[in-house]
Amino acid sequence: MGVWRARHPQQPLLWRTLQDWTSVQDDDGPHEETETEVETGCGALAVCDPHHGAYRFVALVFMCFLSFGSYFCYDTPGSLQDHIKDDMNVNTLQFASLYSLYSWPNVVLCFVGGFLIDRVFGIRMGTIIFSTIVTLGQFIYAMGGIINQFWMMQVGRFVFGIGGESLAVAQNTYTVSWFKGKELNTVFGLLLSMARIGSTVNFLIMVPLYDWVGTFTQGYKQLGVSLMIAGSTCVFSLVCALLLGILDKRRSKILHLNTAESGEKVHLKDVLSFPLSFWLISIICVTYYVAIFPFIGLAKVFFMRKFDLDDKTANAVSSIVYIISAVASPILGFVVDRTGRNILWVFLAVLVSLASHAILTFTFLNPFISMSMLGLAYSLLASALWPMVSLVIPEHQLGTAYGMMQSIQNLGLALISMLAGLIVDLKGYLVLEMFYMVWLCVALISTVVIWLSDSAKGGTLNLSVSQRRRQAGEGTERLLES
Repeated sequence: MGVWRARHPQQPLLWRTLQDWTSVQDDDGPHEETETEVETGCGALAVCDPHHGAYRFVALVFMCFLSFGSYFCYDTPGSLQDHIKDDMNVNTLQFASLYSLYSWPNVVLCFVGGFLIDRVFGIRMGTIIFSTIVTLGQFIYAMGGIINQFWMMQVGRFVFGIGGESLAVAQNTYTVSWFKGKELNTVFGLLLSMARIGSTVNFLIMVPLYDWVGTFTQGYKQLGVSLMIAGSTCVFSLVCALLLGILDKRRSKILHLNTAESGEKVHLKDVLSFPLSFWLISIICVTYYVAIFPFIGLAKVFFMRKFDLDDKTANAVSSIVYIISAVASPILGFVVDRTGRNILWVFLAVLVSLASHAILTFTFLNPFISMSMLGLAYSLLASALWPMVSLVIPEHQLGTAYGMMQSIQNLGLALISMLAGLIVDLKGYLVLEMFYMVWLCVALISTVVIWLSDSAKGGTLNLSVSQRRRQAGEGTERLLES
């Protein structure tokens, strides 16, 4: 029956249902043909049938919002930087700890989270657990503001970090499971777009929200209540995690799939067998993102001081990267899907990002221009880089691989976030910008190395789509011959 369905996916749901109900068996052997059962209600609709693309579309909607709350709340320190420093009476280094404490637990737990998804919890339960931890962490963080205890805000960000990146690993694993071979780069771009919408909305509404809360309370309580309201987005994402789990369970049952595993067991020692290309991808990831997220977290005051912008305008400029990413990511992901050449696109993205930081550092050109360039480059890199992992790592190890990759990324983010705050306090923003440019140079060199290494081994990372299909076909023929 499974083979018949694979060859005739266009057959209507009613006909497939008839086929299923005329072949019922139990322990005593085959029965006579039973009375035909016809699905009614939701079961008769395409959006409720896992064989239809509409069902995957519904799941994609929930995948998109899975990390919305996490990304919205992640940048609440950046959008309220001055208010946090004033209301909680902290310096830039202490403020930067709100970002570094998010990253520190993920140096280890992000990888562990990926392993737990692959081997212990499964994708559904793991996603729900990590989403719950994110929500809990945000409310602890907000409560620290309400009672004027900065240490509690730091604890909340630490807890928030425990779940945040592991939730991103779960989202990546879900995405590959549902869309591998079906516009994966486009879907990655769309997920990035929705995540960036979360960050953009944060930068655009947190200051007005803070001002509105100020109409009935002041000082640290005003800050805490604003952060508590922001936490409602995490609750929304938790609901999406629950609904996505239900959809995935139904899909696995009807299509006889096992979403989180491929029948092969994952072991921690498998990490030692990951190819060189995976580690180079991870290096590019960490050296690129340390020049993006820590920069955006501290950029508001930089724009206010160098370009003489007011509070709201500085926030708007900081959010440009996310706004452009929200629009450009699915489009650029579609382009990568149609052209392949992932390494080439990554190279161009890093090069443009380096130019953007150079313009910000050495000129007084309107920052909207350089931030727009950075937004396009960031969108292109994310659309081309993350799907590359699925080209070099077996599917049953993807949760572990993405977890390891994000663990390395978060180690870099934790260290750079601390150093960035210290550099601002001691040397200023000019030195900080040059510091970011050094890391982008490392990313550029790493991209060249993986390009040469992959080409020498006849790899797939920089092949066109047609070349990859041809290579995959030749591999299948050799397997059948053997």
